[in-house]
Order: sequence, then C-alpha cells, then structure tokens
Amino acid sequence: MLTADEIAELLRKDEVLTHMPLTDRRAAQKKAELLEQLRAMELPPQTFTDWCPMLDDQLLSLMVGELCDRLRLMFFGNLAQDWSEFVLTDLGIYRYESVDIGPESRGFQCRQDLEDYLHLRQLRVSVEQGADLADIVPPLLAFSSSNPYLCSRQSCLLFQIAQQLERSGELEQALLLYQQSAHGEARWRQIRVLEQLGRDAEAYDQALAFSQTPGSDEESQRLERALTRLQRKLGLQMVKKPKAASETRIDLVLPAPTHGSVEIAVRDHLQQDDAPVHYVENTLLCSLFGLLCWEAIFAPLPGSFFHPFHSGPVDLHSPDFYARRQHLFKRCLLQLEQPDYRQLIKARYQEKFGLQSPFVFWGMLDEARLELALQCIPAAHLHACFTRLLRDLKANRAGMPDLIQFYPQEHRYRMIEVKGPGDRLQDNQKRWLSFAAEHGIAVVVCYVRWAEA
Repeated sequence: MLTADEIAELLRKDEVLTHMPLTDRRAAQKKAELLEQLRAMELPPQTFTDWCPMLDDQLLSLMVGELCDRLRLMFFGNLAQDWSEFVLTDLGIYRYESVDIGPESRGFQCRQDLEDYLHLRQLRVSVEQGADLADIVPPLLAFSSSNPYLCSRQSCLLFQIAQQLERSGELEQALLLYQQSAHGEARWRQIRVLEQLGRDAEAYDQALAFSQTPGSDEESQRLERALTRLQRKLGLQMVKKPKAASETRIDLVLPAPTHGSVEIAVRDHLQQDDAPVHYVENTLLCSLFGLLCWEAIFAPLPGSFFHPFHSGPVDLHSPDFYARRQHLFKRCLLQLEQPDYRQLIKARYQEKFGLQSPFVFWGMLDEARLELALQCIPAAHLHACFTRLLRDLKANRAGMPDLIQFYPQEHRYRMIEVKGPGDRLQDNQKRWLSFAAEHGIAVVVCYVRWAEA
C-alpha cells in the first residue's frame, strides 16, 4: 500500500500528470505543486496497480532492507560503508593495507552491541529530523555499554545535543549534557556555559581544575584564555603569562593573480632554482609521519580493524589510541636515531605506495619531494613534530604552514605561513608557530597585499 507521497516519488512528472487523479493538469506546474494537489485530496493508500491501472509497469519492493543493513553493520561496524567497497577494491580504485583480523577484532562482540548501535543511531536520526529533545535526552543519558566504540558515539551525540541547547538558550540543560559527555570539547564548553549563566566563580574553579590535566593543546589554550578572562571579571590577581614568541614576519606586495590562490602566488614569487618552494600545508609532515610509523598505525590491536576495507584504525581519534600503542610508536621514533632512517622511509614509500592511509597523501608526495624533505629536514625536527602529532592526532595535524622552501645545498629549510589581505592567524596556527619557535624550526609568516589595492 502506497501513500500519495510514495507514489509521487516513484513516478516521473509526466506520469503524475497522466495517471494521477488531478484537478489541474497544467504541464507548467512543478512536480512539487502536483504533489500538493494529491495531498490536498487526502486519498487513502492504494497499491501501485490501483494508483496507475493504465501504466504497464511492475513495482518490486525490497522487503529485507533491515536485515541487509544489519548484516552490513555486522561486517563493517558502521552503516556509512556499503558493498561497493568490494567492487572498488576489485577494480583497483582503492587499495588497503592487509591487517590480520580475528574474532577479537570485531567491533561488536554480541547481539546487544548491535542493538545498542542501532538504538543510538535512531536517536541521532531523530535529533537530525528535529524531534523533541525532551524525548531523546532521557534514553540517551540512561544508555550504558562496556563497548568503548559505542560509548564514544553516545558522548558525541550528547555533545551535539548540548550544542543545540546552548544555541537555543537552554543553558542549564546544556551544562548537564556537557558534564555527561566525554567529547574532547565538552570541558571547555562547560566553562563558557557557566560564564553565560553568570556563575563566574564556579567557572574559574572549574577552569583551574581542568588546566591541571588538559586533554589537548587546544583545550590548554582555551582554558588559559578563560582563566585570564575570569581573573579579570572576579578581580583576582592576574597571573603573568610567559611572553609568546614573536613571529618572524615578511611583507609582500604582489600583483593580484588572475587565477589560483594567494598561497600559489607567494610560492611562485619566492621560487628559486636552488631553493624550490612547495605548497604542502598539512600534507608533508603528516605523510612522513605516516610512512615512518606505518607499522604502529596499522597494528592489529583488538577493536582497531573490523574488516579488510579500513583506511586506518577505528580508534584513531579515541583518547587511548596512543596509550595502547605507545611501545610501538616509541620503537618507530627510535628509528630516527639510526643513520639509515632515510632509506627506511624511502623503502616504505615504495612498498606501500597507493595504499589507503589516514596520514599519507600520495598525490602530494612524489619521490622528488620526498627526497628533498629527507635531505633538508633534520631527524630532530621530525622527531619533535611527530611527538607533537601523537599528543593529539586530530587537532595537531592541522595548522601547519602552507609552504615549505628547501635549501638542498645547505641541508636546511624554512616553512612559510601565508596570510592574504584581511586574513589573520588562527588558534591552531598560533600553537604551531609557538611549537616551532620552541624547537628551533624556521617559520616565517608572510603577509600579502595586492598591488592594485
């Protein structure tokens, strides 16, 4: 039995005009307008044949969709991937690292895990469809599971709902959900909500407590700002912050390009035969990290790989990702102390070329660029950058400078952050510049103005 909406979805506009019992059959109307006519008639659901007795077509309905989705969930551990993965892999369009997968690798260990996943998914869909949050929050707060994967999904949904409540001014309820969420941004959002509620003293105590064990560099930066702001509000003695490292700045006046970005314009302007400039942004250092630490990233730990079509471990952004593999990453980083580490990275490049990876950008890393990078970037800088990445893989892989200039004859390099007219440094870029200054990494910030302006 099909409703008017369902039959209209199946038919083309000309078929709706021909076969539906419309009072106004003007062809100039849009299909949506024709559907409004059908809705206004309030016709009861009918079979396809009853709706279109003169249409010589047959309608087939898939009745096992729910079962197929459950099987797909059991295999992939999510409902974002589908069976086309098999086809794309067979065609060679996607190639994946081979990882040993056993029963302990499965994302779900029992039927209840599947039911819990589908329960959380239905709650998320309800939120996206605008359902009343009062009906969604109680079952979401009551949810519990011993599966870390499912708990992380619950935390993400709690954070998402809390953001909605905060935006709509329901601050007390938003605060409650932020406090219940383990999402990486939930703690500093609590501080902001407490400030909006006028509970500055409580916000200050909370920020002070959180700042003792910051979850990430980003959170540490935000908490530092909150403490400064709250000290001023509460009339407390201001703690003198260490002076931030001053940026090395260059200013350029360039002709406005007819095409391409400001980064490309600066690249072309600074380009020299003996000092080539490359537009790499976040791709180069991440790729070198991915090649050196390939074995640690793709280690077959329980719950990391559910099936053969993973571009990276499922727990990549979980809080304990590094802790679970700390000894493996330590072994990888120790290779930078060996004289043959360059050969190791180049051999890994040849061996793994084209395989899906969450860090290696094959399209941006040809052999010539790899050779230049290994020739000019010292091992100590690589070690420092990779260690920083491991502190927060999600946040610290962004904010790196746009360009890199190699000086191969001198075995050195510099990185260049480009800012066009009216642009300014973002928080993650400031953190990166501070880190670079601390470790002696040469970085300049290039501010561009257009000559025509």
